[in-house]
Amino acid sequence: MNNKKVLISGVNSGIGYATALIFAKEGFSIFGIDLNEEVNPTLSKKVASLNSSINYSKLDVSDYQQVGEYFEKLNLEIDVLVNNAGILGPRVKTADYPKDAFDTILDVNVKGVFHMTKLALPHLKKDAKSSIVNVASVAGLVGMANHIAYSASKHAVVGMTKTLAIEYAKIGIRVNAVCPGFTETNMLENAQLEIEYREGLKYATPMKRFGVAEEIASAIYYLASENASFITGHCLTIDGGLTAQ
Repeated sequence: MNNKKVLISGVNSGIGYATALIFAKEGFSIFGIDLNEEVNPTLSKKVASLNSSINYSKLDVSDYQQVGEYFEKLNLEIDVLVNNAGILGPRVKTADYPKDAFDTILDVNVKGVFHMTKLALPHLKKDAKSSIVNVASVAGLVGMANHIAYSASKHAVVGMTKTLAIEYAKIGIRVNAVCPGFTETNMLENAQLEIEYREGLKYATPMKRFGVAEEIASAIYYLASENASFITGHCLTIDGGLTAQ
């Protein structure tokens, strides 16, 4: 997969960061977007050490106009789109859930995926080797108490993944998703969970640990690679057995 190009949203940390590194290791040029003004300098150095490069832009995926302007300037073909940008929101029961928070989460997690995908499609190569990988969640497969907006948004991502896979299979674009369980990323840290609650989440996972970003990134790369050439419309669960119970 040398000399190919991957576009990753939410590239500066967590799963996006790890995904950039694994694609760089495999010879891809990285096009990364995030909300920060500049690319994470450590990521940039690591990508360079892998004999690759990263072209970074500040971008809010929830802003359709911004995304459109980005693709107009991009003006090149890409091989893989990874829709990774997402936010969790507060942990609150539905009756008390803030409407503004609900709207924001759907703007980023649902509309953001729609914006990026719709506007990236004309730039994806039509050669039976290009693909889109969406980062959903186990919260898109089962209910997630006290996270009505996040669960709704990730169920939507799963539905969009399957719809896109059907629509674009004939022209050679595969569309899949990963559904991580609890993973050690900034999102989990920023949730500021009580120690007892964190330990409860680990206990609820049969493997008795959280995942790490590199494990999710490896699955994303697999789905984008030619080793998954007959896989489309699939949502790969990576959760230490959580949803097998």
